[in-house]
Amino acid sequence: MKTLIDTCGWIEWLTNGKLANVFEPYLMKTSDILIPTLIQYELYKWICREKNSELALEIIGITETGEVIPLDTNLALFAADLAKEHNIAMADAIIYATARKNSAVLVTCDKHFQLLPHVKFFEK
Repeated sequence: MKTLIDTCGWIEWLTNGKLANVFEPYLMKTSDILIPTLIQYELYKWICREKNSELALEIIGITETGEVIPLDTNLALFAADLAKEHNIAMADAIIYATARKNSAVLVTCDKHFQLLPHVKFFEK
């Protein structure tokens, strides 16, 4: 089954956080991972801020081993509908819409997604 690991899951794994071992099995199945370009943006920004741009580019290279999903008009409009329906912010709506549009499970520890359908939530 296809999975979309939310940015918080990538950060947990990259920082060896409390939930790193929970996210690692999902991240190791690169052929099953969907990567919205928005998550690439969030990861790059965070790693540049916390570490450096060289490491950030290396991590983006890792994300490229999955299936990168760009934001297009159809996905943007679907995300807007989901944002309205579930009262979620733009970035969360785009990530959730990407998962739903591609029949993937969203794997996260972000409480904004906790009660949404088709989400595998891990308490932090």
